[in-house]
Amino acid sequence: MCGRYVIISTPEAIRALFGYREQPNFPPRYNVAPTQPIPTVRLDEGRRSFALMRWGLLPSWVKDPKTFPLLINARGESVLEKPAFRNAMRRRRCLIPTDGFYEWHAGQAGGPKRPYFVRPKRDAEGRAPPLAFAGLYETWTGPNGEELDTAAIVTTAANRTLTAIHDRMPVFVPRDAFDLWLDCANVEADVAAALIRPAADDVLEAYEISTAVNRVANDSETLLQPASAAPAAPERPAETKTKSARAKKPKAPDDQASLF
Repeated sequence: MCGRYVIISTPEAIRALFGYREQPNFPPRYNVAPTQPIPTVRLDEGRRSFALMRWGLLPSWVKDPKTFPLLINARGESVLEKPAFRNAMRRRRCLIPTDGFYEWHAGQAGGPKRPYFVRPKRDAEGRAPPLAFAGLYETWTGPNGEELDTAAIVTTAANRTLTAIHDRMPVFVPRDAFDLWLDCANVEADVAAALIRPAADDVLEAYEISTAVNRVANDSETLLQPASAAPAAPERPAETKTKSARAKKPKAPDDQASLF
């Protein structure tokens, strides 16, 4: 699956790779989370176009978003049949720029999950271009005519590089196949579905990082440091064992953005 990711290349580098006409200016993001606005690329009148969308797809037939589950991922094995995704797979495919994503390894039963950063493999000079997640999008229209563009990342079985960490991974669309994925008018969904496969084993690399990534509010370059070099996550101060301290309090929600 993919529940957090990174986009840190410059807007100019991303525009050069995807070839859209707009010139957006957006800051680097080290901990992109569901419900937040994310950059996407789609075809608009035959040309690649940049658009911000909410991460979490809402099919057009949803009446109340608050009662509908958050669809941040779409399993590639079922996108041609599943009602939530089949129309988007036929008519609304997009690309989602990325410089890497986070995955959590369950480890031993009952033990804490360990986070890993998965990124494009670096060249001899330590550089790597951004990549493209395969995405699907829908425009949801509310009862008062308001519109919201929403997107999900397509996933597939993990390749050998990642299988020791997790059994799923995002689908990456190679640069020479961007048009094949995006051109819904001329490329049938079952043809585009041939791109839904694990990335080649030499495309990605992964390493363990600090648990600081678990908190959405943490959004800085330090999240990418290897666990051996990263500062330890701050510990919760010990509570005074008084009657008031022992009283149960409702769990504070993580400060994850929401558009609803």
